[in-house]
This record gives sequence, C-alpha cells and structure tokens, in this order.
Amino acid sequence: MQPFFAQRFAKVEPSFIREILKVAVNPEVISFAGGLPNPEFFPNEELEAATAKVLQNKGNGALQYAATEGFGPLREYIAERYARQHGMRVSPDNILITNGSQQALDLIGKVLVDEGSDLIIEEPGYLGAIQALSVYQPNFRGVSLNDDGPDLAELDALLAEPNHARLMYGVTNFQNPSGLSYSMEKRKAMAERLIKHHVLMVEDNPYGELRFEGEHLPPIAKLAPENVVLLGSFSKVVVPSFRLGWMVVPDWLRQKITIAKQASDLHTNGFVQQVLYSYLQDNSLDAHIDRIRTVYGRQKVAMEQALLSHCPGIDFTRPEGGMFLWLKLPQHVDAMSLFNVAIKENVAFVPGRPFYVRPDILNTARLSYSGADESTIEEGISRLGRVIQQVL
Repeated sequence: MQPFFAQRFAKVEPSFIREILKVAVNPEVISFAGGLPNPEFFPNEELEAATAKVLQNKGNGALQYAATEGFGPLREYIAERYARQHGMRVSPDNILITNGSQQALDLIGKVLVDEGSDLIIEEPGYLGAIQALSVYQPNFRGVSLNDDGPDLAELDALLAEPNHARLMYGVTNFQNPSGLSYSMEKRKAMAERLIKHHVLMVEDNPYGELRFEGEHLPPIAKLAPENVVLLGSFSKVVVPSFRLGWMVVPDWLRQKITIAKQASDLHTNGFVQQVLYSYLQDNSLDAHIDRIRTVYGRQKVAMEQALLSHCPGIDFTRPEGGMFLWLKLPQHVDAMSLFNVAIKENVAFVPGRPFYVRPDILNTARLSYSGADESTIEEGISRLGRVIQQVL
C-alpha cells in the first residue's frame, strides 16, 4: 500500500514521547517521562459551573458555528493580559485562537515552510515542533542552546550564509526539554538579529506563567513585534483537554494564517472557548496559577536535591519555572540504553536524542517533576541513581 502515501510524510516519525508513555503505563513505574500538568489543579467544579452558565445564558447560540479567529471576548482577555503583565500593545484582531499551540505550528508550516527551505531551531528543541514542521519537509538547522539562550556565534554563522533561513523556532521560557530560559540580554540580541536579517521567529511560550524563581521577562515579541509570531496556551495553566491555544500574528501575516485555519477546521471549538471565558471571568487565574507554581517549585527542588544525593557527578539544569529539567550524562553513556535498563527497574524518563535535529548527541535526558509528589520523586530518582551506577 506504500504508493498511497504522500511523499512528504515519508520522514515524519511517530512521537517518541507518546511511545515511551505506552511503556510507562505500568502502575509500578515511576514516570518522569510525560510533560503533563498535575491533574490535582484541574478546576473541575469551577468549569462545571462555567459550563452550566454558558448553556443557561447563551442557549443554542453557544452551540452554533463560530468565527475562525475565535471568541471575541476571549481574545480581548488575552490582549488585556499581555498589556497588564508585559506592557504589550496587542490588538485582539491579531490574536487567533487555535487547537492548542500544536495547531499553530501546523498553520505556520502550511503558510511559511516550503520543501527544502531552511528552518532554524534550538538544540535540544521541542519534539512537538520538530514533528509538526517535519510534515512540510524543511531543512532543519540546529543552534546550540546555552544556559542563557541560543549560541549567538552559531546563529550568526547561519545568518551570514547567502539565502539564509527566514524562519526560526524557539521556546524562550523554561524550554521543553531543557528547562532553560533566554536571558534579557539574549532577548534583546535576538530581537536585533531578527530585525536586521529579516527573520521571523516563532516564539513558543506555553510555560511562561509557571515561574517560581526570578523575575518575569518580556517576550521577544514585545521587542520585535513585526518579526515574531507569539504562541500561548491554556493547557498548562487551566486544563490540557480543552486544547485551547492562541497565536499573536503580525498584520502582514494575519490574512494568510486565517485562510489556512479556515481550510483546516473552520474554527476551534466555540463552545469550549465560551466555557473557558466564563471560568476566567468568575475566577482568578492569577490565584490559580500561584497554587500551581508553589507546588511545582517544591517538586523541582525535591528533584534537584534527589539528583545531588543519588546521582552525584551528573550535570543537570536548574530551571526557574516550568515542568522540566535536563540531564547531561557522561559522554560515553547512551541515554536510550540507560532507559532500557531503567524501565526494568520501574523508573522512566525521556532519552534526549529525539530532541536534536543532529542525531549524534546521545548522552542527554529529560525529566519532568510536575506530575509527582516529593516522596515519589525521591524514590524515583533513587532508582535512577542505581541504574546510572549499573550502566557506568
């Protein structure tokens, strides 16, 4: 049946993380593999009340087809939040509600990526972006991620090439998979390069509100608004199953993205948008996020302390927020081989190789602390430490 498949899909791999999660479903396995929000913070009762309110007040109108761009009041809420948090002037007209930020990546691929065109991406980089954009067959060009953001020397070398890449993807806050963030200096440097070299950056920011240390920093989109498509999501701060994200699109790109959205699904679930907006009107999102940050912060510290205790000599990142940290194992250790041993000892993580577009880096791994309490983290890292000693 091979002749039936489109050529562009030949090199698109299944999600490596989804495959690992299948292996880790055993209840005896302590899994640090999934980047899942902690379900204890899903506002079940509040969302039930919001659902009833929408049906009572809006009736059949809430169940009708909706605008492609999204529910107007929800877009206004997002714009006002950018103004309040970062002093950004974002028009609701430039906000498009999407089926999670993953659909935003697909729309960008449809509109902006030709087969064989260069696309700059962080290494390690978000696996979901690599998978979504691979469908459109770009030539990925990796830039190493340092503790404070992309390696500018590597980026400058790419931008010095004739016919250099016009598109770049990055996660600026508590990056998936590394947990690292761009410093203020790097954000300014990135904005300067985007403007100078006429490059468009897709700035993905699903974790930005989950900061539990340090100071909030403005998006690069504030510094170079015509050169950035800014992505956001409610999945990490309200509930993931709603699949509600958004993209802030410059005027020059807005019509093309809207047409691609129309061709894709007409509109994102209009009823769920209204339920979410009702919830946001009747409840404090800031107070809800504060509870999440407090717990995630404790869990992150617990994982760091457990790694120091049970995995001495292993380097790892120290994120100031988000859901992940990143291990760098000794050079000769293959993290995939380590995983195969670890799963037999009932502990799971994600080997780092799939997060690279240059597949020769094998000694890294991603751990998520968001879904496990402190005692579970202690036991899981203890198991991992024993596995690392076996492999070493």
